[in-house]
Amino acid sequence: MRGRQVLMETLLAHGIERIFGNPGTTESPLLDSLLDYPQLQYVVHLHEGVAVGAANFYGQASGKTAFVNLHVAPGLGNAIGMIYGALKNSTAMVVTAGQQDTRLRLRDPVLGHDLAAIAEPVTKWSVQVERADELGPILQRAFKVAAEPPAGPVFVALPIDVMEQETAIGPGRPARIYRAARPDPAGIDAMAKLIVAAKNPTIVAGDDVARSGASGALERLVERIGASVWFEGLRGRNSFPTDDPAYRGTLAFDVAGVAKQLADNDLVLLVGGPFFEEVWYAPGSPFAAGCKVLQVEAAPPRMAYNFAVDAGVIAGVDAALHALWEATTGVAGAAARERQATFRKLKEQDAAAQKARIGKAWSRSPTSMARAMAEVRNGAPADAIVVDETITANLDLFKTFTFKGPHDYFSGRGGGIGQGVAGALGVAVAEPKRPVLCLSGDGSSMYSIQALWTAAHHDLPIVFVILANREYRVLKHNIDAYRQRFAVKSNKPYMHMDLTGPALGFVDLAKGMGVAGTQVSRAEDIQPAIANAFRSGKPHLVEIEIEGKR
Repeated sequence: MRGRQVLMETLLAHGIERIFGNPGTTESPLLDSLLDYPQLQYVVHLHEGVAVGAANFYGQASGKTAFVNLHVAPGLGNAIGMIYGALKNSTAMVVTAGQQDTRLRLRDPVLGHDLAAIAEPVTKWSVQVERADELGPILQRAFKVAAEPPAGPVFVALPIDVMEQETAIGPGRPARIYRAARPDPAGIDAMAKLIVAAKNPTIVAGDDVARSGASGALERLVERIGASVWFEGLRGRNSFPTDDPAYRGTLAFDVAGVAKQLADNDLVLLVGGPFFEEVWYAPGSPFAAGCKVLQVEAAPPRMAYNFAVDAGVIAGVDAALHALWEATTGVAGAAARERQATFRKLKEQDAAAQKARIGKAWSRSPTSMARAMAEVRNGAPADAIVVDETITANLDLFKTFTFKGPHDYFSGRGGGIGQGVAGALGVAVAEPKRPVLCLSGDGSSMYSIQALWTAAHHDLPIVFVILANREYRVLKHNIDAYRQRFAVKSNKPYMHMDLTGPALGFVDLAKGMGVAGTQVSRAEDIQPAIANAFRSGKPHLVEIEIEGKR
């Protein structure tokens, strides 16, 4: 058996159905083998970063380990930012790249470099296969390490000559590991006592709640103990219904902001996440003095990593939340009901405030972000999956759309832009029976605009909405924050943050890659444009002109 056969048979053994890749010369053994393995669909991309971005979101949406094949040193370099995003998203992923013939190692061949060293900083494990006898064992370990909580990308370099070597060591079997450990009863008891004693508990729900199928358990616990629920500022999944009165929104990007939001809580339960991703430094703690901090994680690395906890439990997230629900039987008394009534009033106030915000900005031209989100929502199917990279329109998105289940919303973590347009491909591949709505800004989308060609090539009926304000609006906000935080007195303009001269033409870009497009400059045309795009049953881009920074 040749090395390339070991690779292909390993993929089949581990349940891989799709390869996300960008072809190159050193990948010839894999590409040439595809005809012999029709079970494997190759999803072709025009840029390595787009391939990894699509695989990242595919892994999230499918719940499977994603597999990627890239091209030597420059190709791997192109993908590093998106591999970083997959690491931050905790996506189980095996990334491979073809490597030059090992016999050329000392000759510094074209495109040659130490691939394992390039990938090492942004992966859980990075290795090069040196001989065909290693291929089966290394791949088996790669799949195992990638899926271990917290999951993440693993990199394997595949030299072209190794892929053609003969070996008697075939593919390994996938490990059947049951990782959902039962929580320690003593830990659950300690947590339950603190929860019962709390007068105003809150929960920060991380992505692992959605990833582990624990959303239902979280809802039951929230209802019983009368807790509010927050998401982190950056989240990849939807772990709690956003129309539930207990949902309070997303946390700030600095300690001071988080502390203000959690100031009235005497207990905070952190569930399944890296807590917290900050943008700006601020001194102090996110928790009020005397606040009890609890944490539930599926694996030790994140437990008490940044904060001391009063009680921490390492266990399957669903099992731990269910155990807490059982241990707090009888808690839902008058105090819990009173808190729930308060949440309902706050929810009504939030809805009224957003309605007023939309109304105030209704007639503005160009269209306000608030109205744009309302019009897009009204034009999209009720069951549409939202792939989000709205950034500065994010707040209006969350206040306008309702996300009930864990598969209703996908986004990137880590802050790297370009993940949305690429990621929509992976979501569409994983969820072919549901409509997919991708929301991105004009600046973000240009990092992975080649994704449009893949959508057309594979006939993925994604509706791409580009919110075009002709600027890097988030950078303008951030330079304002920088000037304030560092006491920089300035009335200077925003340098190099406008996307004009020339303006980007997204409908033309889409047409050049085989995707139909619609340009919308009037707010009243947004809803019908979105509805028509979905009715087409084809990939379609809608460019919406929206207001810039005011």
